[in-house]
Amino acid sequence: MNSLISTSHISSSNYHAFESQTSLTVFRSSPSLWSLRFCGLRQEAVQFFQLKNRLVSGALKKRRHYVSAAASNGSPSKRKFDYDLVIIGAGVGGHGAALHAVEKGLKTAIIEGDVIGGTCVNRGCVPSKALLAVSGRMRELQDEHHMKALGIQVVSGAGYDRQAVADHASNLASKIRNNLTNSMKALGVDILTGFGSIVGPQKVKYGVDNVITAKDIIIATGSVPFVPKGIEVDGKTVVTSDHALKLEFVPDWIAIVGSGYIGLEFSDVYTALGSEVTFIEALDQLMPGFDPEISKLAQRVLINPRKIDYHTGVFASKITPAKDGKPVIIELIDAKTKELKETLEVDAALIATGRAPFTKGLGLENINVETQRGFVPVDERMRVLDAKGNMVPHVYCIGDANGKLMLAHAASAQGISVVEQVTGKDHVLNHLSVPAACFTHPEISMVGLTEPQAKEKAKKEKFKISVAKTSFKANTKALAENEGEGLAKLIYRPDTGEILGVHILGLHAADLIHEASNAMALGTGIQDIKFAVHAHPTLSEVLDELFKSAQVSFSC
Repeated sequence: MNSLISTSHISSSNYHAFESQTSLTVFRSSPSLWSLRFCGLRQEAVQFFQLKNRLVSGALKKRRHYVSAAASNGSPSKRKFDYDLVIIGAGVGGHGAALHAVEKGLKTAIIEGDVIGGTCVNRGCVPSKALLAVSGRMRELQDEHHMKALGIQVVSGAGYDRQAVADHASNLASKIRNNLTNSMKALGVDILTGFGSIVGPQKVKYGVDNVITAKDIIIATGSVPFVPKGIEVDGKTVVTSDHALKLEFVPDWIAIVGSGYIGLEFSDVYTALGSEVTFIEALDQLMPGFDPEISKLAQRVLINPRKIDYHTGVFASKITPAKDGKPVIIELIDAKTKELKETLEVDAALIATGRAPFTKGLGLENINVETQRGFVPVDERMRVLDAKGNMVPHVYCIGDANGKLMLAHAASAQGISVVEQVTGKDHVLNHLSVPAACFTHPEISMVGLTEPQAKEKAKKEKFKISVAKTSFKANTKALAENEGEGLAKLIYRPDTGEILGVHILGLHAADLIHEASNAMALGTGIQDIKFAVHAHPTLSEVLDELFKSAQVSFSC
């Protein structure tokens, strides 16, 4: 889910390829199709004139021949397969791979057993952002001191319509799902309905008994909520993020098991709508996945001032849903001794303990692949590995199903990387340059290593690190918004200028992080990026000041 969740296994109806002229008409009448962004991952795969050229040349028609990208002479040969590329799973990862494949001229099919868009669009990133948009407005309107400082008078207290809020989230998911479906159809991707599985080398089954062949196969089946043993989910009073996003009711008191991205974002929503929240965290500190300094600040800004309490170092060993007039009962045990510590009685419980790969029933045994804790083993190029650690020819796995980085945009990036490889260009994705964000108010974002991770790496590889920090309180735009609470932190090598990690908590942190992540992806050092010019007054100057404050001894 990073925000809330990642890609998953979700589907659509069958699609018969448009003729070229029909596709061109669709795009001419719907210019928004190529300008939309999905989950903030990427624009439509092609510009209009690129698409027009392919349409004119018949690239979107059923191809009779396949030009092998791997062949040195590029000469066409008789098609040996039904498709050049078949993707199992039409979540964000599968969608990104499909669009890039069509751009590269591959005849592509995508198989989906549920609905197009995966977890991100239907039960994750997209609907959660709709709820968080509401919580942000509510929080601002309820903050009398903040509004008065801006000279604004709120005559009556802010209220909300629960069903209208829920409908906003549902309608947004539906709109984006339709956009994704239409974008693939317009570009000539065949959408095949049914559960997909591998039945043999370069052979895939979908639905009841439909079998197709493909030169290359990408597994992109995503993940589902992970529910620990002892927890009974009824979908009403004990729920996962899948259920919570429907916002069927707002409890007076809800326990959230887990204080990662998912838990933090839902705490932001629930407290803004009037709930009291209790965090249950197995580790000794809240937000264990964040940089410790950011976690400390986040606790002061996002936890302490709100109606939130917490228990750390404990497991929820048993959770029983509310029934027969009784509340939800949660038994807490010490994470180390396993002794019973306390029993909580609450109105509802949200299980936010992470995600589990959705890889059962994929027919992996037919290609001698054994999962590891449910994840499909892959190498750095997303090539699937068999039980002996050998590469399985023509089979790749992206996104949550491989467990490398469980973020929707990481899945899409991995899919694009795979398409580059199958069309003859070697490509390895730098996962350390992939950003992540938590869309609380204010937001948290990060890329690369935390300070403890950087110190460990420095000790192992025998180099020194330095840390630079800037505050939002020194930024004109943040002060104009009366949102000066925030911090940006840079971890780097002073000897080379290499950026090891950047962490931000503050207004629009999720947007600001990309300057740092792009610099890391391109290998740009601090000694170069500190000369970049930023518009004034903007929040981007937080990063400008951060890079300028770094002391680098390296010179060209």
